[in-house]
Amino acid sequence: MKREHAMPFGATVLAEGGVAFRLWAPSMSPVVLEREPHGSDVVPATAHAMTLGADGFHSITVLEARAGDQYRFRMPNGLRAPDPASRYNPDDVHGASQVIDAGAYDWHDDAWRGRPWSEAVIYELHIGTFTPEGTFTAATARLAALAELGVTTIEVMPLADFPGLRNWGYDGVLQYAPDASYGTPDALKAFVDAAHGLGLMVLIDVVYNHFGPEGNYLHAYCPQFFNPLHQTPWGSAINYDGEASRTVRDFFVHNALYWVEEYHLDGLRMDAIHAIRDDSPQHIVREVTETLRAGPGRTRHIHVVLENELNESSFLERDADGKPRDGTAQWNDDLHHAAHVLTTGETDGYYGDYADAPVSQFGRALAEGFVYQGQPSPYREGETRGESSMHLPSAAFVSFLQTHDQIGNRAFGDRIHALGDPVLLRAAYACVLLSPHVPMLFMGEEYAASTPFQYFCDFGPELAEAVSKGRREEFGRFATFATDEARARIPDPNAESTFLGSKLRWEERATEPHAQWLRLIGELLAVRQRAVVPHLMGQRGAGSFSCEREVEGNRAGGNILRVVWRLDASASSLHMLANFGAPTAEGIAKPPGQTIYTSAAEPTGDATLRLARGGVCVTFQESFNV
Repeated sequence: MKREHAMPFGATVLAEGGVAFRLWAPSMSPVVLEREPHGSDVVPATAHAMTLGADGFHSITVLEARAGDQYRFRMPNGLRAPDPASRYNPDDVHGASQVIDAGAYDWHDDAWRGRPWSEAVIYELHIGTFTPEGTFTAATARLAALAELGVTTIEVMPLADFPGLRNWGYDGVLQYAPDASYGTPDALKAFVDAAHGLGLMVLIDVVYNHFGPEGNYLHAYCPQFFNPLHQTPWGSAINYDGEASRTVRDFFVHNALYWVEEYHLDGLRMDAIHAIRDDSPQHIVREVTETLRAGPGRTRHIHVVLENELNESSFLERDADGKPRDGTAQWNDDLHHAAHVLTTGETDGYYGDYADAPVSQFGRALAEGFVYQGQPSPYREGETRGESSMHLPSAAFVSFLQTHDQIGNRAFGDRIHALGDPVLLRAAYACVLLSPHVPMLFMGEEYAASTPFQYFCDFGPELAEAVSKGRREEFGRFATFATDEARARIPDPNAESTFLGSKLRWEERATEPHAQWLRLIGELLAVRQRAVVPHLMGQRGAGSFSCEREVEGNRAGGNILRVVWRLDASASSLHMLANFGAPTAEGIAKPPGQTIYTSAAEPTGDATLRLARGGVCVTFQESFNV
């Protein structure tokens, strides 16, 4: 099986021989293609004048060109730029692009159709730090361990070519080129192929709200790509709604199709859609999701996960059959923030919005999805945030206790196991992993990895200094980093040691206490697969929650949490009970139904329990009755 996405730009190897090159630069002429034939130490580089069409595309077909050739575009002012639609840039973002025969890889997953979203258990990873080698090939060798754990979906942080040898990926500038530091396009395809062979879906994170600050040549020769009427933290916004925006929109719509068709991915995670500026009648997010579902989504499961700080449930609407109209799900930061306050006690910054009643906020997020559904946010100085999520199914929310953001945006990249109460953390994991939400783990979380995940990059000298200084100044508003001496301890993002210190140590999985956490996560995911997933397909609408304050003289402080969800069409229900407060709570009414998971909970009668602090009891009831 050979796969290639046809697109109206970039370099395309022709079946009849030769390569067609196309570049959109309406206001630039003449443009010259500079080509270095494969094995250019023998054959000299050649220059080819391109033809500018009425559509703003410069084009040429070079009959003697072939896969492996390297090429750039030379502008009238002498600027030499890589192809913005490059499939591969072996010498980084400032170097030449390489012609790739997209159909050359021989796939082995012909029968793969993906998996229903109800089966998703996501594992977010960064290719560069997931293994010591930091490559697609090394990551491929670790996939079997994730499948054995109970993971069903790999979510890879952005792969678009970024400047330097190390980056989180959100500074990508070549949207079609997997970063060469991770390996070749065929190595990425082999990673996806192997994942599918293990029953794992693969999503990649895409950044359609901005380009990175280094290596983006579009500003220099194609100003039509940006709309100065919309300003963002990164300068003029990508032009999704201004003059000539149709070609820009096509660039990103094709990018989504490219990853799903040419790399046979199972969908995307769209970064920070709240930062996209688009006032057109059809928002670019909707055009992308509709195009994916109308194309590859007709024959296999395709999923799109959104990150949206604004909690806009309108991007998560379902049709009459319960199928997503736009996004399949959204990262549920509200749940994370409440859980973080609950397990660590931290209330700085946006955590202050969840400080007053973290158990209640956590319960609301579990039951209803968003905590903020149009209420004023104290952290945002009273500005209202969010839309009602009461009508959405629980599967519209990807919920977690950690992500790359929530770890890496801390000064030292601390993981939650280094900060939180382990007793409460175990209870929180049970609540998240056994809820009807789609759960997500960040790499290494399954065994409480000791390594941090720090912010790292590899910019050129001038930008590197500004980034390092800016990061340290950013933390200056916190009392802990009020002095120059304290801020100087914050790791330099551009230092290689910051990157190397963030790499996982896989050997920890076999040692305590890491092995104990690994056993817990594996047990919870096994219970989820056996007792929860079979009942999720028809789940719709919010659940309900309550917090009990006093039980038979024992002060529980409002920290006994109950959550109930109605599940599938058979009117079954899932009940969850957890003690996040009192050392021991006596006489707690046992949830109805069959117990599917219990921890630190002892029967004290036919219908009551003694719950230790961190105790959890989860039951499944055949007929719904709150």
